[in-house]
Amino acid sequence: MASLSTTSLSFKAPSTTISQVLRKASSSQSVTFGRFTSSTKSLRLQISCAAKAETVQKVSDIVKEQLALAADVPLTAESKFSALGADSLDTVEIVMALEEKFNISVEESDAQNITTIQEAADLIEDLVQKKPAAETS
Repeated sequence: MASLSTTSLSFKAPSTTISQVLRKASSSQSVTFGRFTSSTKSLRLQISCAAKAETVQKVSDIVKEQLALAADVPLTAESKFSALGADSLDTVEIVMALEEKFNISVEESDAQNITTIQEAADLIEDLVQKKPAAETS
């Protein structure tokens, strides 16, 4: 079982530790702990943290407004700005609206990597978390 907080990740294994299991495995074996998979040659842990539904909804609302989409146009977290008809200027305007709404500043390099509602929401939550406490009050 893994637990995740904002600053740490820890694994709780029964009486046997992961390293003990890996030492027993031969080079061709794989060991699986739930979603944690490891071969003895390399360890890979993939963690996906999706943004809160509330943040995704706020981003969706801003995208609809900026692109003048009809209220009945369905948007999902995977909706791509380009598929919704956004050009590069529209994307810049979306990012500016997100900065204003969430009181954040998005670096140009980060802004260029935002192509979906989910990516925008994930970036927003990351930036909001990193803001100093004095700025968030």
